Amino acid sequence: MTILFSLLGSKLFALLMFLQEEPDMGEMFTITEMVKHMGGVAIATVIVLLIMSVYSIAIMVERYLTYSAAKRQSREFAPRVAQALKNDRIEEAISISDKHRKSHLAMVVSSGLQEFRAHGESSDVSTDTIEASKRALQRAIAIKTAELNRGLSGLATIGSTAVFVGLFGTVFGIINAFRGMKNAESAGISAVAGGISEALFATALGLLVAVPAVWLFNYFTSKVDGFVVEMDNSASELIDYFIKSHTKQLKA
Repeated sequence: MTILFSLLGSKLFALLMFLQEEPDMGEMFTITEMVKHMGGVAIATVIVLLIMSVYSIAIMVERYLTYSAAKRQSREFAPRVAQALKNDRIEEAISISDKHRKSHLAMVVSSGLQEFRAHGESSDVSTDTIEASKRALQRAIAIKTAELNRGLSGLATIGSTAVFVGLFGTVFGIINAFRGMKNAESAGISAVAGGISEALFATALGLLVAVPAVWLFNYFTSKVDGFVVEMDNSASELIDYFIKSHTKQLKA
């Protein structure tokens, strides 16, 4: 036991002496110093991550503005077109739809009404006319859904790969740390500080790019799902309107 305590004491004393001899490394781990000591691979990794970040931010802003405009115009569009259809004014309903081009509901309703008008010019509303209008509504929903999803795949790709791009820089940072240790022939913190700073910076930047991208992708996906439900409901209500028009004609 005496020998064991003696060995532990000598190791502890050596560690304390090592720490006292090491210079203050706080300045080396500032953002500026880390960037200055980066190697070519680390700089390339940071540039790739910055490009991914700028692209994801552009998608986030563009999609947010698009969805906000669609929601705002749809709130204005729905009661106005409902009132026009209630009074059987199809031309007015189409005109209202054309004035709300950013509304997802307006595009769907306009497609169905235009198809209905094209097949119903003879004042005879047949089941073929209703089926043609239904197919037009389905096509409009598919097109608008694809448009609403535009850019989200890129956001998902960035969210899932940015961490691994950062990890790539982390691996090279650790390699550089071991190279520095070998060249300095010591295990001091100054020998590995440059490589460690590269690794930490690449890891942090990768997480900083990936996490917001994943959050916003999930948020925007839920918004698109809500828009699709609204379009399906509007299409269903419009088909009901066509069927009622056909029933009224048969009774007349």
